Amino acid sequence: MFNGFIGEFQHSVDGKGRLIVPSKFREGLGDNFIVTKGLDKCLFVYPMNQWSEMVDKLKALPVTDPNARAFVRFFFSGAADCEIDKQGRILLPVNLREHAKIDKDVLLVGVSTRVEIWDKAAWEKYTDDLAESSSYEAMAEKLAGFNLGI
Repeated sequence: MFNGFIGEFQHSVDGKGRLIVPSKFREGLGDNFIVTKGLDKCLFVYPMNQWSEMVDKLKALPVTDPNARAFVRFFFSGAADCEIDKQGRILLPVNLREHAKIDKDVLLVGVSTRVEIWDKAAWEKYTDDLAESSSYEAMAEKLAGFNLGI
């Protein structure tokens, strides 16, 4: 039974823009899934059922709100339908690699309902900056109102 995406895996993008998807993630992603521009200069990877839920949420945003329009444009304009080949790879489109500044070394990070693809150096900087700016305890305190039970 699939219980969400967890863990981080390091891989490399080859010269043609192909990336091996870890077998642990392939099970949850299925044969076809969506890769799109993510926040924090990474890529978001959604299995089709999660993508459908996200589409429904974004369609519910008010078209009269300029922030909503901008976010919907950002999110959908970069989206690409991906399929895993026989070697377990996907082809990352150039525009998505450029958005995430992906050249060669990447980290695929499980984030519950999605996978994130990060340039390795960007991920290391992000996690280092996060560790320096606040502790996990401080972050948990800020999220206390969400009743996470941590």
